[in-house]
Amino acid sequence: MPEQRKTGGLDTPLSARARLFPRFNPNPDAFGSSTEKFARFMGTPQFLVYMTIFCIFWLAWNTWAPEGWRFDSAALGFTALTLMLSLQASYAAPLLLLAQNRQDDRDRVSLSEDRSRAERNLYDTEYLTRELASLRLAMQDVATRDYVRSELRNVLEELLETADGEELHLRAKNPRRKSGQPATGLIPQVDPNPTQHGTQGGK
Repeated sequence: MPEQRKTGGLDTPLSARARLFPRFNPNPDAFGSSTEKFARFMGTPQFLVYMTIFCIFWLAWNTWAPEGWRFDSAALGFTALTLMLSLQASYAAPLLLLAQNRQDDRDRVSLSEDRSRAERNLYDTEYLTRELASLRLAMQDVATRDYVRSELRNVLEELLETADGEELHLRAKNPRRKSGQPATGLIPQVDPNPTQHGTQGGK
């Protein structure tokens, strides 16, 4: 029969082995939020003012209070106050590091979102550029309003130049023709006795 392996050895995963103490797993979001709030409070002037007032009260009480009411010896250099401040500093440093790590994570997420947004904007810009280029290529074969206006203006100028040239040519052929007479090429007949025709008509 195959030999049964023992459970709880070094080759067994930690999750399968029995734990002496329950695993402490706090909510990282709630713990991190409270840590950031405390770290922000430690970086405010109010915290410095409160700590200064507390230390002054501690030193004054253990210096001038009655001997029986003192709880920290001034002769020993205020050992309890030094220990308390050391504990506060030892806990404040990890709390500040935890708050900084959370801020770094948020900055990293924000940076990745900004990068993805910039890439989308770049893709949209390239797409619009291609569309504009295709529209320009398509509009080369289409008569636009400005193009039609310019062509009509050119044709009108050519017609005016042609009319002026023909008028000058006819004037050169028939110099007696006045500007108000039609360009027929024939000299109009002038009646030598207009009064005689008028009297005949009156009769």
